[in-house]
Amino acid sequence: MDLASAQAALKKYFGYDNFRPMQAEIIQSIFDQKDALVLMPTGGGKSICYQIPAVTMPGVCVVVSPLISLMKDQVEGLRANGIKASFLNSSLSNEEQQEVENEFFNGFIDLLYVSPEKLVSQSFLPLLKRTKINLFAIDEAHCISSWGHDFRPEYSKMKFLKNEFKDVPIVALTATADKITRRDIVKQLELREPEVFLSSFDRPNLSLEVRPGQKRLEQIVQFIKQRPRQSGIIYCLSRKSTEQLSSKLNGKGIPADFYHAGMSDAARASVQEDFINDNSSIICATVAFGMGIDKSNVRWVIHYNLPKNIESYYQEIGRAGRDGVKSDTLLFYSYSDIQVYKDILTKNESDQTEIKLAKLERMKQYAESLLCRRRILLNYFSENLQENCGNCDICRNPPQYFDGTVIAQKALSAVYRLRQSVGVSLVIDVLRGSGKREIYDRGLQHIKTYGAGRDIPYSEWQNYMGQLLSMGYLEIAHDQKNVVKLTEASNRVLFENEQVELVKMATVKERLEVDKKRAQSKPKRQRVRDELFEVLRKLRKSLAQERGIPPYRVFSDATLEEMAAQKPRTDEQMRQISGVGDRKLHLFGDFFMDSIREFTKGDSPEEKLSTYDQTLELLAQKFSIADIAEKRGLNETTIFSHLAILYERGEQVDISSYVSAKEIGQILNALQYLEEPFKLKSIHEYFDGMMNYNKIRLALAHYNKAKQDLENA
Repeated sequence: MDLASAQAALKKYFGYDNFRPMQAEIIQSIFDQKDALVLMPTGGGKSICYQIPAVTMPGVCVVVSPLISLMKDQVEGLRANGIKASFLNSSLSNEEQQEVENEFFNGFIDLLYVSPEKLVSQSFLPLLKRTKINLFAIDEAHCISSWGHDFRPEYSKMKFLKNEFKDVPIVALTATADKITRRDIVKQLELREPEVFLSSFDRPNLSLEVRPGQKRLEQIVQFIKQRPRQSGIIYCLSRKSTEQLSSKLNGKGIPADFYHAGMSDAARASVQEDFINDNSSIICATVAFGMGIDKSNVRWVIHYNLPKNIESYYQEIGRAGRDGVKSDTLLFYSYSDIQVYKDILTKNESDQTEIKLAKLERMKQYAESLLCRRRILLNYFSENLQENCGNCDICRNPPQYFDGTVIAQKALSAVYRLRQSVGVSLVIDVLRGSGKREIYDRGLQHIKTYGAGRDIPYSEWQNYMGQLLSMGYLEIAHDQKNVVKLTEASNRVLFENEQVELVKMATVKERLEVDKKRAQSKPKRQRVRDELFEVLRKLRKSLAQERGIPPYRVFSDATLEEMAAQKPRTDEQMRQISGVGDRKLHLFGDFFMDSIREFTKGDSPEEKLSTYDQTLELLAQKFSIADIAEKRGLNETTIFSHLAILYERGEQVDISSYVSAKEIGQILNALQYLEEPFKLKSIHEYFDGMMNYNKIRLALAHYNKAKQDLENA
């Protein structure tokens, strides 16, 4: 296989002209039958890395995914793009599982999503052995490591894959894994000389902000009111707090649902479905919510409480702005959150307690830091960003800096001379020339940097060491009892005279006062999207409801924004819009181009008739639906959609030739047993598939027109 076929598949199925950074290299590695470890941030395009090989290589790709909802969402998205995909998990009946297994065995699907439990079951291995497998993709691969933030024991049983399928490449993918976790993933899966791809974790479209935890409700209300009609998630620490916050927001006139693991399956599914389909905009949730949702147009994420580690925090804020459009994140921080977590961790003591406490401390340092937030996050994942981002609260209101190169050199030199074998506290004790017994017992008073920083108070050294850690000049080896290690960036300071800017200690107290004032001030108004975008957004929701799919499965916000800017009116112009592939152009192109023509009518004297008006003219000339479809190069379903819209619009069209009064009555009678918004699929299923979709579409047009006439009377 070559990248030309991959490029063609990218455009055909996904509507994109170019791969994102590193995607092409990863795909080529898979084509070359190599194992790979892929780290990309949420929304960075991990799925494409195995989906493209799956549709271009002979055989089937088996994808291991830990969440049922995520599988269902991915498979629906692939099918919407014209890709043959299925899943196997406990949500299917025995008959449904058998049907999927038959499709899998006979090579009728390109991708099969399975749960880890299904993969490691004894009954599944023989089926795998009898099928042509082209790739194993292990999604959320950090779950395999006990060092990871979401360890799943069943993942650790998957090492059998390399022994049973020696010639099948394995690609392990994750959005959040530090250096220790990455090493463990390779070891646990027994990957053979894997190519390691570390994509940039930078999500420049996400603004980052931390505020003190006082008056959170008032601040959240102001925040939301400045972002009308935008979807967002508020993460809370406890189940009770999700319900309480939801109730308070509703009391303030802001509709908000809640979601947590203590709710029934049906209740959780209902909340999630409403959010995905843009029927509700705001969810107050525990971390149980979000991992299985591939919703591209979440515009903001708020953390009501401090997350327990940076991996979780970065994964959760990554659920905003997956479409690349500007999005906001806000974290509230208080010492009480820290104490709650510490109490939980110490009461449930385990082998991982020490590392979890250390990771909590890093999260605390992030919240308290006066350094660029993005630099801290990226350095945590071993990505060295040397310039400040300009899109976080610290960069927007920067503190005073000073040349801290000498201080940094003393600290890094001490770590080096201590052979990178001690923790932060002991490094500071050595720098300050402490007389502690441990220092003399180990002979550390003889190293050259002993006492080199005795002029700086202990508390200030703590702060400076934290800054060096946040900027990537130091790192903590959690798997070696939290000793301090040097990094590549350390060498630039020690041996290449790189200058280090540190925050002045005098500004720390000043910043705390600024934070308090900022917490009480009103945020600036955000620019409202233009009117055409709103027209397209409403059309998207209408089309999604008809088909019983989430709106973002039609097109993402980013795609709609590009349509609103470029105003495509032809198929060729529409193909140039990012996110418009062949299948989506076929299914939805006419609807969106017509709306754009309607919106811009009069902009140009040469503007063509809308697609609806062209159909209306042919109807007036007594052409049949089949003839109109043939003349216009469209399918009959599209023409019936035009007919329904024209009828609703009040045009003189006769629908009785296509749906009888009796059938309209039967369909309208069925509506009383169904929930609004009425979906074609739901009505079709109500009649056990015996009522034609086009008849249902026209009956709904009759219903909507009657409703409008009544409202206008």
